[in-house]
Amino acid sequence: MRADRLVAVLLLMQARGRVTAAELATELEVSVATARRDLEALSAAGVPVYPQPGRGGGWSLVGGARTDLSGLTATEAQALFLLVGPATAVSSEAKAALRKLVRALPRTFRADAEAAADATVIDPTRWGERDRSRPATVDLLQTAVIRRRKVRLTYAGRTRERTERLVDPWGLIDKDDVWYLLAGTDRGRRTFRVDRIVQAEPTDQPAERPDNFTLATAWREIVEEIEGQRSRTWATVLVEERFVPILRDQFGRHCHTDGEPDQGRARVRLAAPTPLDIARHLAGWGTMIEVIEPRSVQNELARIGAELAGRYTGEH
Repeated sequence: MRADRLVAVLLLMQARGRVTAAELATELEVSVATARRDLEALSAAGVPVYPQPGRGGGWSLVGGARTDLSGLTATEAQALFLLVGPATAVSSEAKAALRKLVRALPRTFRADAEAAADATVIDPTRWGERDRSRPATVDLLQTAVIRRRKVRLTYAGRTRERTERLVDPWGLIDKDDVWYLLAGTDRGRRTFRVDRIVQAEPTDQPAERPDNFTLATAWREIVEEIEGQRSRTWATVLVEERFVPILRDQFGRHCHTDGEPDQGRARVRLAAPTPLDIARHLAGWGTMIEVIEPRSVQNELARIGAELAGRYTGEH
């Protein structure tokens, strides 16, 4: 896992003073290109890691950080923990390494570093959609989470109607590059898509947070609730095996192959909130997909087909 490597890279540089990408690749059993990307990621995040070109060059930690993590500034420590923290929810090795790293920090930095490590969760499973751009407000919201400050949001919901809300930011979730803000509101816990936040204004008001709150646990609860809503209707379809990856892009985790392919066709189970939701996704496939069950999805497809035929039959 990348977070484990980033911590290992930092500790190796602390021990040796200077390393090359090739040396790191050998130590960590990764490619030279991967080792170089890890070094560049640390540097880009603001951790004082810099390349030194020429004969005898390599990468090194600048200043006091070379031998003692007290050489990190508060901002640099937060940057490091924002990078490696999210993986601790799924990796006990990363969690152990991070605990050791916290103990090496100056005492005055530890609280903010630990808050940064817990400010973001990475969930690699998509919900049938993809957006590779990182919203500009992510950094602002991460800072508000770490500093425990309320944020005033202008938010555009699904209908695009804008509302203003004063929220307590609890953490951010990167769900395969679609970002969500988990926050407390006057109506309880809410989840906001960050790309629908039109404006975010940090305030000086202290943010409240539930006792014993952990972002990873709260996100698991939300995922279970949403998954239950999104999988109320299941359908079984037959499709050529080569098209299964496209269905996975459409339905995300709600797409499962059922048994081995038969004569080049795969039997696939799909889920969505309603029969109409499934039919809308499948209508464009025409006869390339055969819906085996349920009858409710078949009826919705027949209705959609009849509507289209009625509108376009006889038109030139």
